Amino acid sequence: MNVDECYGSNHKPRTLKPAMRYTQLTDEHVKDMLGAIGVRTIEDLFSTIPTGLRLKRDLAIPKGVSEPQMLADASALAARNADGAKLTCFLGGGSYDHFIPGLVDALAMQSEFLTAYTPYQAEASQGTLQAFFEFQTMVCQLTGMEVANASLYEGATAAAEAVIIALNATGRSRVLVADNVHPDTRRVLATYGEHRGFNVSPLPCRDGVVDESGLQRFLGEPRASAGAASPSSDVAAVLVQSPNFYGCVERLDRILPLIQASGALAIVSTDPLASGLLKSPGALGADIVVGEGQPLGVPMQYGGPYLGFMATREEHLRRMPGRLVGMTKDREGRRGFCLTLQTREQHIKRERATSNICTNQGLLAMRAAVYMATLGKRGVAEVASQCFDKAHYAAERIAAVPGFKLRYAVPFFKEFVVQSQKDVNTVLAACRAKGILAGAPLSRLDPASSAANELKNCFLTAVTEKRTKQEIDALVEALRST
Repeated sequence: MNVDECYGSNHKPRTLKPAMRYTQLTDEHVKDMLGAIGVRTIEDLFSTIPTGLRLKRDLAIPKGVSEPQMLADASALAARNADGAKLTCFLGGGSYDHFIPGLVDALAMQSEFLTAYTPYQAEASQGTLQAFFEFQTMVCQLTGMEVANASLYEGATAAAEAVIIALNATGRSRVLVADNVHPDTRRVLATYGEHRGFNVSPLPCRDGVVDESGLQRFLGEPRASAGAASPSSDVAAVLVQSPNFYGCVERLDRILPLIQASGALAIVSTDPLASGLLKSPGALGADIVVGEGQPLGVPMQYGGPYLGFMATREEHLRRMPGRLVGMTKDREGRRGFCLTLQTREQHIKRERATSNICTNQGLLAMRAAVYMATLGKRGVAEVASQCFDKAHYAAERIAAVPGFKLRYAVPFFKEFVVQSQKDVNTVLAACRAKGILAGAPLSRLDPASSAANELKNCFLTAVTEKRTKQEIDALVEALRST
């Protein structure tokens, strides 16, 4: 049957109108904006990107397909992930397979929270603001600090923004970053330093933890008094991580006083669950505490998005970036919540803002708040204790397998470095074939580390509260058979 048979011989094809323009900018508008910025072409806006990183060809994007074909293709791709659901995960390095109570999804995935954007109109967002206020409160309790914001993009950004606080507070220009801080954080800091004009210097480590004597040499002589400037140090901040990237617990009780005696700020990046077992960084004297909030009820979800948190002492309140929720009372004495100190932010002060971070990971902060409230203090302590006990059981069993040993003989929390006499990639591939993700090769995770050569035959193994004794024993047997 042809078209005429369907519509009759008098049918005339409809003339299609030109497609609607979806951009409101004319060429004149673009020209005026470029002139105001001080460049001639749009390509000039990307001049800071190295030439080698720019795309030199059109993207190889195929033409569109029908909806049924798209669904079929998506199903075929999804089917390739089926094997992953059967794998036992001992991966770590910043993303961990923790148990997430069903209540977290049940509450955080409510449409009122799931679809809400950052609350510019605070009076209409009381529920969201209250959740953020509770998130801030619980972050302060975990870190031992006085004030927290309503989250940042992820842990690396939180660390970089903490450094900006220290630079502004001290007026100095250099930052020390321990070599055992997460490599992603070190890279982000290097990028911030390049474009904001401060120097990032590596702080050497020894036996998996910060070299305290090396730290003292970097910092110079302590200040004579709290009010005197230190002539021997231009260091604004020292960033250490505990538990660090290798899982080792730092002696913050010895490190932090050295930092503060020089007039620098002590920034500690931490696993929030570690405070369920270890003394909080705030209790040990940290000035700013940051970290990756993924362990707080956020799935691993292929590496992101994740959740950054930041807490500090009240004296740095006005220098903090991002959303800050406060609690107040109205004229009738009823409790209410508001966004406070917004004059620090980019949408108010533009280029004079404290930071260009003026939003947050609201949905993930919501998840973290529900997770922490669900577990409570005892629950967090129980999760931390199980991680510690199971990780040490696994480490002891693995160290007894011929050809494997622990790389560092220092205290650790829930992950540790294993050194193999065999090729690491071969070992990990053999374990994967048995349905076990035994760990992540450090040569791939941190190739730029000063210790990269000595860690080339090592892998990082994490053990969370989800792992059972049977799964740990299966990991040990898989390593034994490689």
